[in-house]
Amino acid sequence: MKKVYLYKKFERFWHWGQTLLILTLIFTGFEIHGTTSYMGYRQAVEIHDISAWAFLILIVFAIFWHLTTDEWKQYLPTLKNMKAQLNYYLVGIFANAPHPVKKRTLSKLNPLQRITYFALKVIIIPVMVLTGLLYMYFDYPDIGIEMDSLEWVALIHTLGAYLLLTFLIIHLYLITTGRTATSNLQAMITGWEVVDDDEVIDLVEEAVEEAGLKIKPVEDDEQSHEEVKELVVKALKETEEKVAEEKLKGMEDHKKINKKL
Repeated sequence: MKKVYLYKKFERFWHWGQTLLILTLIFTGFEIHGTTSYMGYRQAVEIHDISAWAFLILIVFAIFWHLTTDEWKQYLPTLKNMKAQLNYYLVGIFANAPHPVKKRTLSKLNPLQRITYFALKVIIIPVMVLTGLLYMYFDYPDIGIEMDSLEWVALIHTLGAYLLLTFLIIHLYLITTGRTATSNLQAMITGWEVVDDDEVIDLVEEAVEEAGLKIKPVEDDEQSHEEVKELVVKALKETEEKVAEEKLKGMEDHKKINKKL
C-alpha cells in the first residue's frame, strides 16, 4: 500500500467550506420554515442570508478554479462501468469485493458519483441559488422582483433543501465505504489517498500521459511530432535515472524521513 496526493488544498478547502455552509443553510432554513425552533426566526434569517452570500462567493471561486484547472471534466456523466458500480453498491460492497472503479488524479469519481455531483452542481444548487435570490428580493424596495406569489418559489426551495439533506445523508454513508471506515475522510482532510501498488503504476502512467497532452510542436508536421516524441522519451529516461539516484524531490524527502527514523 502507498499514499498518493489526490486532493489539492483548494479542493479540500472548497469541500469543507461548502459542507459547513450547506449544513448552516439547511439548519437555519428549517428554522425559518418552522420545522425547528432553536434560535428564533429573526436570527435564523440573518444567519441564513449571511451564509447564502458566503456560499455564493465560494461558488464563484470554485467555478473559476474548476475552469482554469480543467477539474470540471471530473463531473461529466458517463455510462462506462455503470453496471459494475451498481453491482458493487448492491452486492459487492457487502462481500468485501474490490472497487470496480479506481480513483485517478484526472478521474476521482465513479459513474454514479459523476451523475450525482453533476445533478447537484448543475441543477440543484443553481436552482437553490435562484430561488433563494427570489426569496431575498421579493418586493424589495427599489430593486425588488415583482411576482404575484412566492408559493412556487417556496415549494421548489424547500424541495431542494430536502434533496440536499438526502445527498448529505447518503454521502456520509458512502464516506465509510473506503478501505477503512475513516480512510475517505482522512483523504479529504490530508489530501493523501491510500492505494495499492497497481494503482500507483496507473497514476504514474496517467501523469506521463497528461504531460504528453500538454506538449505539442510549433510546426504541425511529421518531423516536429517525432521530435516531441524523442523529447518525451529523453525526459522519461532522465527521470528514471533521477529516481534511481534518488535525486527527485520526492525521493530526497523520503531519504530525509528515513534518516530521521
